[in-house]
Amino acid sequence: MKPAKFDYHAPAALEAAIALLQDYKGEARLLAGGQSLLPMMNFRLVEPAALIDLNRIPSLAYIRAEDGVVRLGAMTRHRAVEFSPLVAERLPLLAEVVALIAHLPIRSRGTIGGSLALADPAAELPMLLQALEGEVVARGPKGERVIKAAGLFEGLMTTSLAADEILSEVRFPVPSAGAGCAVEEFARRRGDFALAAVTVVLDRDGERCRKARLATAGVGPVSIRLTGAEAILERGGLSDDVIDEAAAKAADEVLPQTDLHGTADYRRHLTRVLTARALRRARTVH
Repeated sequence: MKPAKFDYHAPAALEAAIALLQDYKGEARLLAGGQSLLPMMNFRLVEPAALIDLNRIPSLAYIRAEDGVVRLGAMTRHRAVEFSPLVAERLPLLAEVVALIAHLPIRSRGTIGGSLALADPAAELPMLLQALEGEVVARGPKGERVIKAAGLFEGLMTTSLAADEILSEVRFPVPSAGAGCAVEEFARRRGDFALAAVTVVLDRDGERCRKARLATAGVGPVSIRLTGAEAILERGGLSDDVIDEAAAKAADEVLPQTDLHGTADYRRHLTRVLTARALRRARTVH
């Protein structure tokens, strides 16, 4: 199929793109990598009055490290992050997670900001943003505001971004020295959307766990933090028995649905297995 008729704009500045969003009063869509939006338009699942192409705004693509935070322009391509020496040095978990996204041709076009703004529940980046307690910057006609990860994702492919706001920057805090990090994912084939995925960030002190952050993908309508499992680890430490208890709690916390790819019970089982696996990896990573 072909998309319905739409207007096309390619502004060269962020302020011009924001003004266009206001002009179309919620009927326009932003074009970043287009890896999800364009297929949806071809199937006429969405029929925007206009596309506002962000690809000609150079100020939206960069990778920087400042004050313990890796900062990414929203139009930074997944491929640029995957092969960035700065990311490899400062936040290797980000590179590991990005490498799990789809296939290289898609990562060559897809963008960091586009993935987060879409908020697909099976996507890896919302999970990582939650596990690292990151934040995004949104720009709109009223100026700039910072949205914490906990306040960004509201439901199935729904965020707290306003219709006239553009996600301009993503901020991933770098874990403390000696923190253990790991991601585990299960998909039917390499590059498919995850049936279940878990990211773990542990602030350790030997067998003790000062702070645990666990987040999911693919096992519910929105990526969530596994706060019950986190509490078990922070209270009980990182022994095998405690890890198994936390993994069982993680399976209880998720709200998966049954679909063509797997039952809800199967996804809960995957959550338990992947959580235990990720925790054991993170416990030993230095």
